Amino acid sequence: MRIAIIGGGAVGLLFAHYLNENHEVLVYVRNLPQLQKLRKNGLTIERNGVRSNTRVKACQFSEWKGEEDLTIVAVKQYSIPELAGEILKMNAGKSAFLFLQNGMGHLKWAEMLKADNLFVGSVEHGALKTEPDTVLHTGIGVTKVAALKGDVEFLKKISDSASCYFPFIFVRNHLEMLIQKLIVNSLINPLTAVLRVRNGELLSNKYYYRLFLKLFDEVSAILNIPDKASALSHVKSVCEETGMNRSSMLKDIEEGRETEIDAILGYILKEAEMKKISAPYTESLYCQIKGRERGK
Repeated sequence: MRIAIIGGGAVGLLFAHYLNENHEVLVYVRNLPQLQKLRKNGLTIERNGVRSNTRVKACQFSEWKGEEDLTIVAVKQYSIPELAGEILKMNAGKSAFLFLQNGMGHLKWAEMLKADNLFVGSVEHGALKTEPDTVLHTGIGVTKVAALKGDVEFLKKISDSASCYFPFIFVRNHLEMLIQKLIVNSLINPLTAVLRVRNGELLSNKYYYRLFLKLFDEVSAILNIPDKASALSHVKSVCEETGMNRSSMLKDIEEGRETEIDAILGYILKEAEMKKISAPYTESLYCQIKGRERGK
């Protein structure tokens, strides 16, 4: 299968490495220095302290024509409106699309596309881009995928050939899948970014854990989660499995980048306002993250 990956962040590079093992992968990036490094050095991945390097085809995003069998959109949520607008102008309807964003905001943009096969995914791997051409696979998880339109059988070509370190799970209900991921992102990302701690400390520090539970109660009430015990168990297991990791939002704050807070807690706050539910913990964290963005 010919696969385009739009976005050269940690997730995009992780997918590029594993899918390039059995497919023809083209990575499209906007950053010229990154493009040059990928072309010169190839893509390096480190897993369990062992590094390997592979050659990948890297192109500027302006070269993308939507002619591949599958286009994986791995940019941050805040880049989706502009990117979707460019895709709509190109009328790139032949390619199937798989969107891998946090939050829920990308759904309305994805649904505007005319492609016959539209998919969304939830990536539960730990990944860290340390150099423009280097990604660390810090936690082996799964990628859950669901169809917005079309048949997920289309993606069997990927899952059947995937590495044991990079499994896929197919789910029926895309909203349930994304909301489960949203709960994880709503707790781990903003708390670690504000407290400046690794994921595992949210459980090991009793004071941080109290805050963790208060935020969970608030978010789960706003999202009307029916099985709170199961949802809490899932978030805690993610914290434990990625205990030594620094969340993507913490890294964004430390490196002066824009965060996805609007797509995560911003969405929760809109839901709370619509349902007339008080959300003091959510609002406090949201304002602190936004304030640090502005400070940078």
